Amino acid sequence: MAVARMAMLSLDCAEPVPLAEFWAEFLEGTVIRRDEEISAVHTDTMLIATIRVPDYRPPTWPGGDTPKHVHLDLAVRGLEEAEAEALRLGATLADHQPQPDQWRVFLDPAGHPFCLTSNIPFNVE
Repeated sequence: MAVARMAMLSLDCAEPVPLAEFWAEFLEGTVIRRDEEISAVHTDTMLIATIRVPDYRPPTWPGGDTPKHVHLDLAVRGLEEAEAEALRLGATLADHQPQPDQWRVFLDPAGHPFCLTSNIPFNVE
């Protein structure tokens, strides 16, 4: 029996509302709290909180002064289509791409790295 279950992923940022809107649209979720200090997104699989942090500095990836603390790996049906949508919504393609044929690394609007991959089944039961 599990002691705990995943409840929410919290992302530090400078501007919670735009970051929540990015993740809501990209993951087909709903912004359920829209606040300049803490915003929240509900998706079919999880909650994501975006939390204002004074003097926020985005993580550098893959190394640097502010290493990443966490990142999302997101399963997609097609890398090219998912990349286009991520870019349209405001993500940027990371300069460092270790395996671009299998994984694409992006930075969300607040600078958090996340990966898109077609190596993980899109529908995991």
